[in-house]
Amino acid sequence: MFEENDFGKPISEQMSTILRRNTDKDDLANIASKTDISFSTIRDVLYRTNSLTKTNSRAIKLLIRTAFENSFAKQLQAEGDKLYLDQFIQYENFNRF
Repeated sequence: MFEENDFGKPISEQMSTILRRNTDKDDLANIASKTDISFSTIRDVLYRTNSLTKTNSRAIKLLIRTAFENSFAKQLQAEGDKLYLDQFIQYENFNRF
């Protein structure tokens, strides 16, 4: 996933944005406990104030997987929400006539 030239510098802005959008502090805490990499280190890599290393990349890999799963869950939830809300919109449009 990461190559040698990725280490020693911050993750990309795009990666940071996507990971922050699709994870929360509980995800970071869970990954910290699984990897023995501190919450603050994971947070600092996530916010690009610390560089990616071979060691902390283990946590970032789990964070990427978690963000993917969370984004998929959000997508499914949003689709269900749209179907539910559409019923009200259709009802409102029908009652205008």
